[in-house]
Amino acid sequence: MTVEERIRSDIEARVHSGEWRPGDRIPFEHELVASYGCSRATVSKALTRLARAGLIERRRKAGSFVADPQVHSAVLEVPDLAAMIAARGEAYCWKLLDRRVDGAELLVTGVHHAAGRPFCLETRTIFLAAVPEAGEESFDTVSPGSWLLGHVPWTRARHGIRAVEADAGQAALLEMAAGKACLLIERRTWRMDAPVTLVEQLFPGDRYDLVAEFRPGAS
Repeated sequence: MTVEERIRSDIEARVHSGEWRPGDRIPFEHELVASYGCSRATVSKALTRLARAGLIERRRKAGSFVADPQVHSAVLEVPDLAAMIAARGEAYCWKLLDRRVDGAELLVTGVHHAAGRPFCLETRTIFLAAVPEAGEESFDTVSPGSWLLGHVPWTRARHGIRAVEADAGQAALLEMAAGKACLLIERRTWRMDAPVTLVEQLFPGDRYDLVAEFRPGAS
């Protein structure tokens, strides 16, 4: 491994582990030169590649800072957030806030974390008529979305996507300022004609975007 590769690997490891969080300043170039015993050109090359990869942000005369990462998701998929975050090399954590049964519905609320920061506030209803075994799950360590994808095949889904502002309670849970822009995804899934789940997922607007690929249809 070259010195440049070692610098990139060390910075990536600290960012993905959550040791360095978005907005944190990374050491100045002259400090990295002294730490790794290399030229300034080697350090600059490593930082340039990290910036191109979207991991850091270089600011003129201010230094380099950990960037706020975005997760890209295909519009027509039902994503597993745990798998998506892990695939980026970031530490993932699910924190359950509330779980209760209301008649034939199981209501679960929690927060997905990426690299030590809140990533998504989730409020989910699971319909026990279609998924009775969910009533036995605590969802203390696994999110209901990941559990459902592993246990219950769905046959139809519908997405609703809109921009909203975080209220005070939502902002506190997402560690952001109240009134800031968020992306709200509302999703329903069915198994044949039986509803499986209804979920609302609230993402800080700068951390998640939706992508889709299209091809021209035949005329």
